[in-house]
Amino acid sequence: MKFKKMRAEMQALVFLLPFLIVYVLFTIWPMIKGIEMTFYKWTLIRKMDFVGLDNFRKVLQDREVWEAIWHSTFFVFLSTPTMIILAIVLALIANRKSVLQKFYRIIFFIPSVLSVAVAAYLGLFVFQPYTGFVNSVLHLIGLLPQNAEIFWLTETSLAWIVITVVTLWWTVGFNFILYLSALQDIPDEIYEAARLDGASDSQIFWKITLPYLSPLTKTITMLQIIASYKVFMQIYVITGGGPLDQTRPIIQLIYQTGFKNNNLGYAATMSYILFIILLVLSVLQYWVNNRKGADN
Repeated sequence: MKFKKMRAEMQALVFLLPFLIVYVLFTIWPMIKGIEMTFYKWTLIRKMDFVGLDNFRKVLQDREVWEAIWHSTFFVFLSTPTMIILAIVLALIANRKSVLQKFYRIIFFIPSVLSVAVAAYLGLFVFQPYTGFVNSVLHLIGLLPQNAEIFWLTETSLAWIVITVVTLWWTVGFNFILYLSALQDIPDEIYEAARLDGASDSQIFWKITLPYLSPLTKTITMLQIIASYKVFMQIYVITGGGPLDQTRPIIQLIYQTGFKNNNLGYAATMSYILFIILLVLSVLQYWVNNRKGADN
């Protein structure tokens, strides 16, 4: 029996080995190398002087770093709850039996197949002044005078609105599909029993649908927080981090520090500060979810 078990484990290892090799080479080894870089002054050309913990001390005192982290955090607050609410609403619409059901499912999901660069450039075109789609519609319906223009990307508050709208439009399809699948897993008998007991549509939604979606919502929330903290390309294309670096996220600052300012050691240090923040948030949410589960 022992020999058969060992043989089965060896066979499994043979099948897992290609993935393990790729995972170690392209995930584990870069992480180890990145940790090493934080202790050195490291350029694009070569490793230079050993600086110990100086990079970490500098990061903790760097105002630009904390401003960039705040911009990323602000984007998390803007995008995460909106994304979850929008995905649930779209899933509810697409789950209703109607002649447009397939159309809804296709149209809600299609933007998510675009690349981030394409989605960002479309957003840039839609919100540009004079010839942009949004300003043209506002002119057409009379909400914006013909001799006036909204410069969406030159004011910080408006720029954040553009970034959030473009991101939601581009990424909501993935979460929409997850919620749609979860809705289809809820037994129809539960809804029928609730209606026989006289429950209204709003009561069914709050007392049945949302509780069933709760485990998925917890997962999506954590994934969305991590994804929002890693926002980069759409901001880089749409605003470039402007106006006056007021929309520059931490990932963009890491990129600029490492590849434009030729300081990979300091950039690696900033990336591990972000990693620690995400790790703390993940552990905190895991602890909160487990505690709620235990209380229930």
